[in-house]
Amino acid sequence: MAKLIGKGSKLYSIFRMKCPSCQEGEFFTSHPYNLKNAGNIHEHCPKCGLKYEMEPGFYQGAMYASYGLGVALFVTLWVSFNLFFPSLSTGVQVAIVAVSSLVLTPYMYALSKIIWANLFIKFEA
Repeated sequence: MAKLIGKGSKLYSIFRMKCPSCQEGEFFTSHPYNLKNAGNIHEHCPKCGLKYEMEPGFYQGAMYASYGLGVALFVTLWVSFNLFFPSLSTGVQVAIVAVSSLVLTPYMYALSKIIWANLFIKFEA
């Protein structure tokens, strides 16, 4: 049975942004908010040597994951506003969603790439 959160799970690799195969090596060359290198990944895992880009354009599919993350953020914020702050005007809600989306863009970009990689690369103990 697969673990849900610990080492060996997809979530471990995703949230720690580690190699999907060994879950020890760093996946990205820098922090997501280092805007000069945002989203840049290592060519190979520093620990196990796995080649991260399996084919040219492999991470273009991460756009689907990014879209899903953006929709999840929007829905979460919109529902939260309407449940907890029902008197908040629509304009303020839209502004908060827009600012949140802008601020979280580098993190969601990185998250979408690591999610996409985890869909296709299996953990090797």
